[in-house]
Amino acid sequence: MKLNCMQPLSESHLDYLHDESRLSGTAETIAFPGNESDVREAITEACAAGGSITIQGARTGIAGGAVPKGGCIINLSRLNQVGPFSPDSGTLRVQPGALLTDVRAMAAEHQLFFPPDPTETSASIGGMIAANASGAMSFFYGPTRRWIEALRVVLADGSVLALRRGDRRASGRTFTVTTEDGREISGVLPGYTMPTVKSAAGYFVTSDMDLIDLFVGMEGTLGIITEAQLRLIPRPAFVCGLIVFLPSSEAALSFVRLARGEKMGSRDGLAAKPVAIEYFNYDTLNLLRKMKAEGKGADAIPAFSPLYHTAIYLEFHGSEEAMVEGAALAAIEAATSVGGSDEATWYAATPRDLEAQKAFRHAVPEAVNLLIGERQRTDPAIIKLGTDMSVPDAALEEIMAMYHKDLAAAGLESVIFGHIGNNHVHVNILPRNKAEYDRGKMLYQAWARRVVEWGGSVSAEHGIGRLKTALLALMVGEEGITQMRALKRLFDPGMKLNPGVLFE
Repeated sequence: MKLNCMQPLSESHLDYLHDESRLSGTAETIAFPGNESDVREAITEACAAGGSITIQGARTGIAGGAVPKGGCIINLSRLNQVGPFSPDSGTLRVQPGALLTDVRAMAAEHQLFFPPDPTETSASIGGMIAANASGAMSFFYGPTRRWIEALRVVLADGSVLALRRGDRRASGRTFTVTTEDGREISGVLPGYTMPTVKSAAGYFVTSDMDLIDLFVGMEGTLGIITEAQLRLIPRPAFVCGLIVFLPSSEAALSFVRLARGEKMGSRDGLAAKPVAIEYFNYDTLNLLRKMKAEGKGADAIPAFSPLYHTAIYLEFHGSEEAMVEGAALAAIEAATSVGGSDEATWYAATPRDLEAQKAFRHAVPEAVNLLIGERQRTDPAIIKLGTDMSVPDAALEEIMAMYHKDLAAAGLESVIFGHIGNNHVHVNILPRNKAEYDRGKMLYQAWARRVVEWGGSVSAEHGIGRLKTALLALMVGEEGITQMRALKRLFDPGMKLNPGVLFE
């Protein structure tokens, strides 16, 4: 094998030293493989050189998982083929560098739909699989893991695992997989219990599990994904969105429970389940109002009353127009029962109106990033501090009260928004100086301890990366981390792949 994939890192490659986490790293060499054979050659050459290997896709992650710490980078952006589509199985074959936008376009050509929906549509499919990405519609459709039918994974020694859903399961917590060249890898899965909430924290392990699921969410630490087969479903014939403005956070949480189908007092929950339930607190709405008033983006969203306190977004999919319209009307009635009003609603069913609602939802993280960017110009030490934790249903009101109470007591500016259908919101602390950042970080750590006590996850969708290794240790314990390291060594004996991601 001729080992010549790597090239020295130059000034033209400096962008590959960071991702959306705003962390920055170092590397000596970089490779851009164009096929699986190139990946095998690159990984062999990198291991021979003795350094670490960082695997990258589109670098849209915000946990620092794609930031190199020396050694070499293997960037998969050129492995971007989408297709072919198999009509018999309803699956689409893609390479890891394919972007979500391209997959959606191909699916739409066949009147089909790929449900995972991270906010960043320029995310690569390999990155989505590596982090088990989700998003707003995971409330109904689940995370990326649910939609993966097959994977090809190159291991640190250059051998290849071909995994197909249903072909190989663990026996309790013991497992065996076989590479294409006949090498058997046997071992024991970690013994920790996965939380029953939405989670993207650490290796996914359960007794008797389908072994393909071990490689979804492994954050590039066990191997390099070179191909995936995605399961598609029929595109929903009708879609509608509804934003309900409510007079208080308490009213909003009552409405969330009704929207999830839960009974509140004498009132039954909604019969039709939304595909998404999203939350925007008072401070979030105020930030959007401020940005819109100052002409700093948010142009695509309409003005809304300063009297509105909290907003909840619902989205419904259905096969009949009357079905989604009826679901929206029932939701408006439920909102009215907890203090909302017919006037304080925003209904969308046309592509143009749905795009406006999408702009409303996406304007929130954009407004946060703009504000932090402005503050960084006066103090470069200022960075955004955002949480990504989820809890069981029973703890919803308690965690929301904790967030608001602790932030007020600490005198910290923040916005809270996100996927409340899964009891998973993002608290974005907006420090004005390094002291406020430090106070916010201490709060985050205290909150994580409470979340673990409640049976929640320290990362519901963004993954652990390099930034949250201490939180993962808090969640699974030192014994869990030791078992995860042992599992990694079975597939990567030299610990070369993404070292420092998930655990030190």
